[in-house]
Amino acid sequence: LPPPASVETVRVSDDLAGGPRWRGQRGRLEVWYATATDGATGNGLWVHHERIAPADGDPYAHGWIALFPPGEAPIVERYGPEPYGDPDDGQWFTSASASVGPGRFCGTAAGESAWDIGWTAAEPPMWTLPKRMWARERLPSAHVVLAPKAAMSGTVEVAGRAVSLTGVGAISHIYGHGNAQRWGWLHADLDEDTSLEIVSAVARRPGMRALPPLAFVQLRRGGEDWPNDPLLTAPLFRTKLSLPTWRVRGIVGRKRLTVTVHQPADRCVKLDYTDPNGDGAVCTNTERADVEVRLDRWSGRWITDAEWSVEGAAHSELGTR
Repeated sequence: LPPPASVETVRVSDDLAGGPRWRGQRGRLEVWYATATDGATGNGLWVHHERIAPADGDPYAHGWIALFPPGEAPIVERYGPEPYGDPDDGQWFTSASASVGPGRFCGTAAGESAWDIGWTAAEPPMWTLPKRMWARERLPSAHVVLAPKAAMSGTVEVAGRAVSLTGVGAISHIYGHGNAQRWGWLHADLDEDTSLEIVSAVARRPGMRALPPLAFVQLRRGGEDWPNDPLLTAPLFRTKLSLPTWRVRGIVGRKRLTVTVHQPADRCVKLDYTDPNGDGAVCTNTERADVEVRLDRWSGRWITDAEWSVEGAAHSELGTR
């Protein structure tokens, strides 16, 4: 692969967003993942790297790669569990099978799967939860899109099927105590200068599991992120989590956002997640979701400001217990 365009281009993600957060504590989970759509073929890609420090037992690394070809069943292959490696040479994540660092994801899985993907980022991170909360680690889990609209290129082989990748995607980072009780996640590039990131979740902590989901929303349009504080505005959104279609709607100030996500069953994979305490969850993921988005503004009445429709190129997941 050619090197990234410049060191400065990659550093836009900065160490706070991309660098490892785990410092040896038990009961922690840390994830770096990439999602992308190939511009020529429409193939969707999901590469997931995860470090788990269980409440009991030795820390370990594992992950997977999934390919979502148009008109075909998705293919997924796993690697690990295996010992994690201490980050070195500027890498964020290392194990026997894979590594993640500024500008590159690479690894192998299941003998016939491999990936070598370079990426560059021209935009600053999208803080799905405010940057201050990520830095202070006050929440059960936090999420940041460290490289939205990342330009990706490389080679991918999944279960012996080799494809090339040249397209736009996102690099994200999660750190915390485990997965939510239930959740929906969406990343969609709505047009050349508009991206939407949603994490809508029900907290895992006792006493909070029966509450409705809180939706943390970031709509980046023309370089401006809305809402200004996704944590404070989360209660203003309503989420209906279901399959194959889930929805988010809310009013913040004079703007109203309506999002409908459709995950056709034949485009999805189901994978098991394991929390540091040993509890399990199941995610239904597709990198070829459909999404309809409408942004209205109040001017004595609701007026449609913008509408977007993405078919087969949005990235979405719904998680359950």
